[in-house]
Amino acid sequence: MDIFEKRVKNLGPLGMYAEQADGYFMFPKLEGEIGNRMIFRGKERLNWSLNNYLGLANHPEVRKADAEASAKWGLAYPMGARMMSGQTDYHEQIERELAAFVGREAAYLLNFGYQGMLSVIDSMLDRNDVVVYDNEAHACIIDGLRLHMGKRYVYPHNNIENLRKGLERATKLTDQTGGGILVITEGVYGMTGDLGKIDEIVKLKKEFNFRLLIDDAHGFGTMGPTGAGTDEHFGVQDQVDMYFGTFAKSMAGIGAFIACTKPIIDFLKHNMRSQIFAKSLPMPMVIGALKRLELVRTDPSLRTNLWKIVNALQKGLVDAGFEIGPSGSPVTPVMLNGTIPEATMITVDLRERFNIFCSIVTYPVVPKGVILIRLIPTAVHTIEDVEYTIEAFKEVRQKLDKGEYAALQLADISKL
Repeated sequence: MDIFEKRVKNLGPLGMYAEQADGYFMFPKLEGEIGNRMIFRGKERLNWSLNNYLGLANHPEVRKADAEASAKWGLAYPMGARMMSGQTDYHEQIERELAAFVGREAAYLLNFGYQGMLSVIDSMLDRNDVVVYDNEAHACIIDGLRLHMGKRYVYPHNNIENLRKGLERATKLTDQTGGGILVITEGVYGMTGDLGKIDEIVKLKKEFNFRLLIDDAHGFGTMGPTGAGTDEHFGVQDQVDMYFGTFAKSMAGIGAFIACTKPIIDFLKHNMRSQIFAKSLPMPMVIGALKRLELVRTDPSLRTNLWKIVNALQKGLVDAGFEIGPSGSPVTPVMLNGTIPEATMITVDLRERFNIFCSIVTYPVVPKGVILIRLIPTAVHTIEDVEYTIEAFKEVRQKLDKGEYAALQLADISKL
């Protein structure tokens, strides 16, 4: 069979809905300045869908730094991969500052978060090593593990007893192969907002010989007394061996980093193929990241404003009788009971009648019969935004319970 013909006949679980969903449910266009209110299909919507946790996307100092760096350097400099011709003082500076901020000896700047985590896993493991990981790990972790030619054991989400069993099996195997053991968890799970049980995982080091890697994409900048991450929140920075953070969320930029001991960072710099063979991160992005990191470090009001909104939103939802699960982070999931068609109509109703834009998730990401509305509060939301959203959700729940959404089709949007 022709490979093009094969793919067109099977567009995949999302692609099969492309004709009906593109531009509205998938690949929607949010326009205007990034903030709590943006334009969708020509109308202003209250936006709960962007990971702009600290509101840095349109912070005046950030915009100024980005603009000045772009004017001075352009987007081409430095040319080439860092190992060959793309190294600069600024790239080295942000690595030093990141390492100091998260309490590690050294850090390595990476071009992208998804690619970065995948590549760290690929670089650190050989066929004799064993990985033990949480079954709700992000796709970048899963794809990294697909490159691993050795054994891996998965444990149910945050189930420490099953993790222990996985470590027992991994220990027996590595005793034979001479390999090592890597445990991977997330700091904050981005769909449900609950925290990886890092404090309990590190206690297992007293019984087993393993290294711990945490992906803290949603925790970096938001969690801990200084925003240094979920391991700071738990007070176990010195026991987490490898700390991974991204710029795409709290830092409102592009890039990522891995922080660890200097010998391991040196190893990664000389062995991580995705960085060795990739162009260096452009100078404006590096200088812009330096400004963002400075604000994360020096302006605690950013986190104060964020958590004021988080606490008001989560308390208000719980007081109104909504189920938000065990979220210990800004990520706020609202769980309802319903079908995929009902979830579709709720999405439309929220956007068209209430002018609220948020992400709605259904099976197979969550169990059948569950509708998960994922809200991302930020430092630039207001208490008025919170109050309006909770009242809107009350109306939506009432209509869902009465079966009004189940009786509608997309052609009936005007009836909402």
